[in-house]
Amino acid sequence: MIPLQLDLSKSSMQTCCSKVVCKGCFHANLFREEKERLENKCPFCRKLIPDTDEECDKRRMERIEMDDPVAIAHEGVQLYIKGDREGAFVHYLKAAELGDMEAHYKLSLMYHFGVFGGSDDRKNEMWHLEEASIGGHPGARYKLGWLEWSNKRTERAVKHWVVAASQGHDDSLEFLMKKFKGGFVKKEVLAAALRAHQAAVNATKSPQREATEAALGK
Repeated sequence: MIPLQLDLSKSSMQTCCSKVVCKGCFHANLFREEKERLENKCPFCRKLIPDTDEECDKRRMERIEMDDPVAIAHEGVQLYIKGDREGAFVHYLKAAELGDMEAHYKLSLMYHFGVFGGSDDRKNEMWHLEEASIGGHPGARYKLGWLEWSNKRTERAVKHWVVAASQGHDDSLEFLMKKFKGGFVKKEVLAAALRAHQAAVNATKSPQREATEAALGK
């Protein structure tokens, strides 16, 4: 399968199976089904696409009851948007315990901003950032780089940004370029990061995905 783009706004979670699919691919599948006069089904589990928000919510809750980490983390996001920070925290924590890296990252942000005002906020923030980074979360790597930089650990900061840039993270690459101009990044390190970043971005592209996104005006 083609890797997902890092921009979360370009993907969506299927409530029936909690698989995440890029919106371009999802709509390409819908266009194909409509052209062939087929019923609209999930491209992963092949269940029928729900017609109502109520049915979507029902399926999502079923996934949560099955201890699906992606569905639980998604519920945490919805609760946070509604202002229920405690509920969001509980869901993020459970999803993180089940191995969801985005939940680890969300927890690190809550600790960073001192949502609950605990004395161990910084310690907990770092722990969740490190867990998310180890699990392959580029945003967490980027943040760790900043924390290392602020503590004058230049080489460690650069290493974090190189890893994140190699995953296609634009902000990390941008800061590597800025730090190169400041003399903190070697030319060969930046060159390797540029190549790896481009390879990661190219890996997310396909003619079908780009054509669908263009048709949708994305």
